[in-house]
This record gives sequence, C-alpha cells and structure tokens, in this order.
Amino acid sequence: MSKRFTAGAVATATVLALTVTGMSVPASAEPTSTRTFTVVAEDGVSADAAIAAIRAAGGTVVSRTDEVGMFQVTSDRADFVAKATAATALIGASEQKAIGRKPKLDRVEQENQLASAAATKRAGKQRGKKMDPLDDKLWGLEMIRADKARKIEPGDRRVTVGVLDTGVDASNPDIAPNFSWSLSRNFAPDIVEIDGECEVASCLDPVGTDDGGHGTHVAGTIGAAANGFGLSGVAPNVTLVGLKGGQDSGYFFLDPVVNSLLYAGKVGLDVVNMSFYVDPWLYNCTSNPADSPEAQAAQRATIRAMKRALTFAHNRGVTLVGALGNNHEDLGDPRPDASSPNYGDVPPYPREIDNDSCWDLPAEGPHVISVSSVGPSGKKSDFSNYGTEQISVAAPGGWYRDGFGTDSFRTDANMILSTYPKKVLQEEGTVDEDGNIVPGAETFVFKECRTNGECGYYTYLQGTSMAAPHAAGVAALIVSRHGKRQGRSGYGMAPDLVEQHLYRTAAERACPEPRLQSYTDEGRSAEYDAYCAGSVNFNGFYGYGIIDAFAAVKSPVKPRIRP
Repeated sequence: MSKRFTAGAVATATVLALTVTGMSVPASAEPTSTRTFTVVAEDGVSADAAIAAIRAAGGTVVSRTDEVGMFQVTSDRADFVAKATAATALIGASEQKAIGRKPKLDRVEQENQLASAAATKRAGKQRGKKMDPLDDKLWGLEMIRADKARKIEPGDRRVTVGVLDTGVDASNPDIAPNFSWSLSRNFAPDIVEIDGECEVASCLDPVGTDDGGHGTHVAGTIGAAANGFGLSGVAPNVTLVGLKGGQDSGYFFLDPVVNSLLYAGKVGLDVVNMSFYVDPWLYNCTSNPADSPEAQAAQRATIRAMKRALTFAHNRGVTLVGALGNNHEDLGDPRPDASSPNYGDVPPYPREIDNDSCWDLPAEGPHVISVSSVGPSGKKSDFSNYGTEQISVAAPGGWYRDGFGTDSFRTDANMILSTYPKKVLQEEGTVDEDGNIVPGAETFVFKECRTNGECGYYTYLQGTSMAAPHAAGVAALIVSRHGKRQGRSGYGMAPDLVEQHLYRTAAERACPEPRLQSYTDEGRSAEYDAYCAGSVNFNGFYGYGIIDAFAAVKSPVKPRIRP
C-alpha cells in the first residue's frame, strides 16, 4: 500500500498530517491564531449536546457529520484541546495541521526502484496467455484464476466498487470505460504543506484525477477494462467509483476517510477497497501510558469514529476490503511502535502496543475483510503483516525478492503491474516531459498508445495495497454473479454473504514447514521471521486461503458461519 503500511518510511520521513491535538498545546490559555479540529462525540450524545460542549470549550462548529457524531471545529483558544477532552459529552479532538513533505519513493511498494540498477534491469519471464497486451505480465490474475472466471462472469455494470484512495486517473484508457463520473467524489482537499501547490483555486482536485498514483494502481487491479488495450483487471466490467479520501502525498486523515465511508453507504456502493491506515498513529490505542491524556483521547475518538463509519457502510450494503499492512508483524502480537505520531512538533517515540486496547484501522475495524500479500511462489511476502486474529484471506500483492535461487529473484516481474498516472511517473523521473519512458525504466514502466495518440501508462508496485484490490475485485464478481435486484432499480448482495462466499471458495493453503519462516536468504533480518499458526482451513499467513475468482463465480452461494 502507500506509505500507510511502511513504518520504516514513516519513521525516516517528515511527512506530516492530521495532528492529534494535545501533543504541543501551549501551557497558556490565552487566545492564539485560529486552528481547525475534528471533534468526536461520546456514544449516545445528541448533536445538540455535543455542539453545546464544543462551544463551551471555545470552539465553533463549521460542519457536522451526525451519522458518526463527528464535527469540524475552529477555535482560537490554546486550551481548546484540554477543554474538549475534559468535556463529558466529547471523546477527543484532532487538530488539522500539516508540516513537511512526502517521501519521494515508498520503501516497500517501490522497492525495485530503490534496488541496484543491475538488479532492476533483469526482466522476469512472462506468464500466462495474453488477453490484453500486458496481461501476460499479470501473474496475479492467473494465480486467482481470474482469467478463467471472466469467461463465466466478467462483472456487471450495475456493481459499483469504491476506490477509497488518493484518487483515480480516469484519463487512462483502461480506466475510462468503467469509471463513474456521476458517483465519484473528492473528500480530501490538498494541503499545501504536504501535497504541494493546489492545482485549482479550491484546492479540491477534480474528480477523475490522481496526483498520488496509488489509487489509480489499485483501481486498475480491480477493474481495468478488457478492451484489447493495455491490461485488464480482476472484474473488467464492473463500475469504478473514485472516493478520494487520501492526500496526494499518500496520507489518510480521519475526516475524509469517514466521510468517504458514509457516502459509500448512502449511495449504495457494493464494495469499497481500503489500502491505507488512518494517520497519524500506526496503532490507535485507548490509553497507552506513553501518550499524553489529549493524545489518548484523540486516538479513542479515531477508534470510535472509524468503527461507527465502517458499521454504517456495512449496514447499508457495502462489502469492506482492507489491506493488512506492510509492517511484517503478527497483528495479534505487535512489536513496539516507534513510528507514531508521524507529524508535528513532537517526533515519533517508542510505545509498547497492547493488542487488547490498540487497533490498526481500518484493517482491524468491524466488518473489514483483511488481506495479506503473497508473491508469485505463493509464499507470504516478507513485508506482509499476518496473524490469526486479523487475517481473512491472502491474495497476490507482489514480492520483489521472491524466487531466491532462481533467475526471477529480485525482478520487477515479481511485483504487481497496473495502471498509473503519467503525471506521477514524470514527477518520479521515469517518464520525461514528452511522455517517453526514460532509459533504465523500461523494465518497470510501460506505455501503450492508440492510433489516435491516446496513451496509457503502467508500472509495478508491491504491497498488501496491491493484494486487497485483487480481493475487492473477486468480491465484485461475487456480487455480479450472485447478487439480486433490490428495490426498483437497485442491485446488490448482503455483505455478510459476500464475505462468507469469498472465504468458502478461497483455495486453502497450509502453513509452510517449518512454520517459523525465515527471510534471511532474501536479505532480511531476524525481525522478519514469521511464525504461521493455525490449520489448513484457517491460518495466520493465508486466512481461509488464497482467493479464487473462478471458484467464487462458479460455486453456488452456501453461507457458513465464520468462527
């Protein structure tokens, strides 16, 4: 996924975002410059009571999201955070403050570009039988049998998949046929300090654009059109809906994410893919002793708001799919976190993470299908999180270092190829100002053009961000194949049924032997060692198995109760 699950990048970069209040509040209560906050009300508190408490603390409500008890607030009081935290009607407050810039390359997702030039120039073998011109490079489609599934069910236009991400570049010829301009929305205005200068006066990028690239890559894996051009997605006939809840810089703040989820529920989207974690904490903890009282309250507010938003979307018929994370740890027994908070005047500091009171959101939120990553060999990617408490299924997410001892080791072809914006490739330096691929980048950047001069661009990435959209695509195929008409013009399928069918049809995969897997051959330290607990039916590396698109569309729905 994007920087979201790259703790190393977060720790070394000064990409800063939604500031949890209380981390640097002046001791004086004298008025200061006006600041903006996100405030969350306690359970059972009415909007009127919450607003009264906000006003009593010295804040002014500028917008409200009653479905989750969330308010956007401005205040010129330096002690607003402390007063809001002390109010019984409120959980906590988060200040919207940004400092710093994004890292140029993601250390996990773009590992191939950070490797030596000699390594990146080696090309892996082509796989599979061509459908679209670049499909022979999509080993993930072959692994989950999506190439066979589309002969039975290529996806239904009525099925809508929300890409909750950095945006979607609808100008790509593989995205354009399936993109919904009418349903797509931008909930994350640019923040100059981290996203760069605004492209438009409102700082709200137009729908159909993506200045981060991550969302376009995710969208292509889900539903790039099978149109004889470029490449195709898992569900090439479904409708793609851009939900821009992430900044161009790859950071995801509470307010845009919550509003994206609420919108998805209100308009009746069928599936939403979430390949991120909510900033600024890798784990949101209810009462971590290393955190200040205000920071604890802000994290409790994030937990509550996210759980409310995820439940709202689920109850409105949205199947929720999330990336499990790239921090190579057992989420049931997490390591200490030294990457949070990833913003502000206070640098990240070490925190012991208590599994019972800390959450990685949205992956550990209610109703979320959490997906781990495997490489072409089927082995758990070294970076992928795992664990029996959180995992649901596994899917192709790529692994640059797969194939140790073979010619495919450390090759771009081990990663996931998908759509990508030309503008972002130009900013990364792999495409020149004339739109041509620069020398040395030909093994991991591709360009396809039509006779009319219209071109699409594609690149390799890896991560659980790339695994989740494979699962979201299969979920969309399940709704397409097994859904029913709802109301006068609706169409869909209950999320619980989609989830159960996805699990039942996944290809079971046993833990490897020995169960304690080492990645030292691949050049990783002992910190990457991973123990696979569980049975063939369900284990910490693969969950219920590696998703299987063909089985999902061919098999009848037979709901089962998840343990």
